[in-house]
Amino acid sequence: MQKKELIQAFHSVGEKLRKLSEEEISELAARAKHSNGWFSHESVQNALGGIAFMLDKEKLEQWVSHYRVPTENPKVVGVIMAGNIPLVGFHDLLSVLISGHFAAIKPSSDDQFLIEQLISWIVEAEPRLKKNIERREKLTEVDAVIATGSDNTARYFDYYFRHIPNIIRKNRTSVAVLTGNESAEELAALGADIFSYYGLGCRNVSKVFTPKGFDLRKVFPQFDTYAEVANHHKYRNNYDYHKSIYLVNKTPHLDTGFLLVTSTDEMVSPISVLFHQEYESEDQLKAVLKAQEEKIQCVVGKNHTPFGKAQRPELWDYADDVDTMAFLTEL
Repeated sequence: MQKKELIQAFHSVGEKLRKLSEEEISELAARAKHSNGWFSHESVQNALGGIAFMLDKEKLEQWVSHYRVPTENPKVVGVIMAGNIPLVGFHDLLSVLISGHFAAIKPSSDDQFLIEQLISWIVEAEPRLKKNIERREKLTEVDAVIATGSDNTARYFDYYFRHIPNIIRKNRTSVAVLTGNESAEELAALGADIFSYYGLGCRNVSKVFTPKGFDLRKVFPQFDTYAEVANHHKYRNNYDYHKSIYLVNKTPHLDTGFLLVTSTDEMVSPISVLFHQEYESEDQLKAVLKAQEEKIQCVVGKNHTPFGKAQRPELWDYADDVDTMAFLTEL
């Protein structure tokens, strides 16, 4: 297939996603929720909206213009997908297909339905892509692999796929940097970075850095829009559990009624908890972020990823800052 045909195919998928009705999204979410209780209507709608945002013809053209695609030497690329948030493995699948390779995919058991539904839409838009997609239980006889998982599974992937080209992703999280001069609108947008997908994504903000002496309680009213997250039973269970632990251990913390905030040097907070750390200077902050860069997916704030955009990455915002398309086109 030619580049323009591939671009048109995925643009057509984006058009389909943009035209989905609320009723259709509700039906998709209800079926997806059978496998993953975290997949609420809002989460599925957000994920589909994020993919539609990427699958724009001009964006696709801009993205692939930096690479020689499709490849003249197609390979079989294994894709091991995570299932923490809906359709989190889509970008890897898109990258493999638009670069002209064959995708041997292993979806997470937590996100099989939505991935299979999206594949059916891809094949509907361009039937010739059907031969380029195969679902496998075991990724043997592949030429390369892209695998996303936990720190524990990454060790297994590193060993198992050590003899072939690979991208192995581990646990990451995202952070926000406040200067104290943010507008109410920016702080409200930060709420989306924290609460989207109930905080389960690697692009969710799990820690906030503030200038020394800044009263973080000033930010809390801007988060009230997201108080409904506590109505989700899994989120509420996490909130109640961690609140009880903090109370029993007499751990200093702030409580909004749906979010717990505690100060710590740690990076990855549990669900329903936001970590907080003060900084005394920009140089000190840069040093802290540098020391933790292998754990940080993105930084939200002024001069960084804009507030509210952590879960709206562009096609070229690669996970772990590893250029997936460069990897694929150089195979």
